[in-house]
Amino acid sequence: MEGRREEPAVEMGIVAVGMAFGEQVAVAETAGEYGVDPAVALSMGYESYHRLRDGETATDLAARAAREALENADLSVADVDLVLVGHSDVQEYLGWDTSAAVARALGARSTPTVLFTQSCAAWSPALDHAAGAMALSPETDTVLLVLVNAVSEAHANRMDFNATIASDGAVAAVLRRGHPRLRRLASAHVTNPEYADLFRIEYGGSAAPVAPEGRGNLDIDPKIAVYQYFGRDPWRFEAFEQEIRDRLSDVVDTALARAGRKRGELARLIFINDNQKAIHEAATAVGLPVERSNAALARELGHMGAADQLVCLWRHIESGELALGDLVALAGVAAPGMHWLCTLIEV
Repeated sequence: MEGRREEPAVEMGIVAVGMAFGEQVAVAETAGEYGVDPAVALSMGYESYHRLRDGETATDLAARAAREALENADLSVADVDLVLVGHSDVQEYLGWDTSAAVARALGARSTPTVLFTQSCAAWSPALDHAAGAMALSPETDTVLLVLVNAVSEAHANRMDFNATIASDGAVAAVLRRGHPRLRRLASAHVTNPEYADLFRIEYGGSAAPVAPEGRGNLDIDPKIAVYQYFGRDPWRFEAFEQEIRDRLSDVVDTALARAGRKRGELARLIFINDNQKAIHEAATAVGLPVERSNAALARELGHMGAADQLVCLWRHIESGELALGDLVALAGVAAPGMHWLCTLIEV
């Protein structure tokens, strides 16, 4: 109900953050490596992105970010009660749990871990899980949340997949019960399962473990696949784009209602690091000028999957663009799924 405040079961805030990125490279100088016209790549609004250095893995990035977050919080992994890891791209191995691998890299011995694999949506369910764990377990006071994206270039073309330029990076946050800063107030999440097959990677899973001879994932044009999904009907595709905007607006409003807050109180929308057109549309859908979004950061960072929202949140704080008490909507649209998500943070 509008205006009704649903108090969170537990107060939880972010104590410290750490980040780790791949090497920063320019879009114009590297687009040709991915078979993309530089002018087309630049038209999405990105100027640079990050990609793993030779020999580096997603687990390496995640562990680097986690170590920095723990150091910034003046803690060791022994002080952590729960490790949560969201991995938004293809994991390093089949039958592999990145959360356990990250905990091992940090030197943990028996700390429980949980892995979230809902692609770019992993950040919000992971934050919800942290709050739920604290509510259900009185002994859970400190949670380490790590979100990582590292593109598997054997499975997808980072510049020609879903109108973004995918980027390799990780962010880690130390979450603590009762911490008064950067408090999670409420969240909302909706899924339309009709789109479960949209943007899937075709080969390598149990349904089609091996691609037919002479064909692979990189031979599939994702844009053509999307239009085929909608029967090459521009009206159906336009309706899909409108649904993206409408459902984003709905989840933001639902989260605000759960927190007893209103749209007019929002200081900033932090969306996924999408192309500039999509971020402008998201800001408009929520009723904010694009200058109060993460549009400028997206140009520099690229789309870091599940890490986007927390990376941008911290960058806005570091730059002085957010102040004590500001209300921020972390929001996103994630495929496959599709999922729409919002988590409200009070700085």
